[in-house]
Amino acid sequence: MTDKKRVLILCTGNSCRSQMAEGVLRHYGSGRFEVFSAGTAPSRVNPVAIEVMKELGIDISKQRSKHVDEFKGRNFDCVITVCDNARESCPFFGGAAKRFHWSFPDPPHDREITPETTHAFRQVRDQIHRKFKAVAETGLFE
Repeated sequence: MTDKKRVLILCTGNSCRSQMAEGVLRHYGSGRFEVFSAGTAPSRVNPVAIEVMKELGIDISKQRSKHVDEFKGRNFDCVITVCDNARESCPFFGGAAKRFHWSFPDPPHDREITPETTHAFRQVRDQIHRKFKAVAETGLFE
């Protein structure tokens, strides 16, 4: 039996916001959390997300984009949606003691990576970093 809180973070594409949140919670959680992320329409982990997370010393390059169906039938202590679309289409997870919706803006997913694109990713990253680092440090979900 584990005392780790099982947390599932959901977004639409599981390419950026949920991946960054997973990385932050795992990084600062000191092994107190078992963290997963998934999407309702997964694609791939965005390379700009990987780049801007690396700037904080958090490596998400080995994470992969997963479909929410991979987690059906599993129990979680907490399910967090980080985009409005995922909130609307989020399936029910039995055993989820808590559900939260913390919406973060979707950075641009342009094919061409510009300084403006990277700046937008950093802004979203910083918001996610603040929120999920606080959760990891306090263990409180509000």
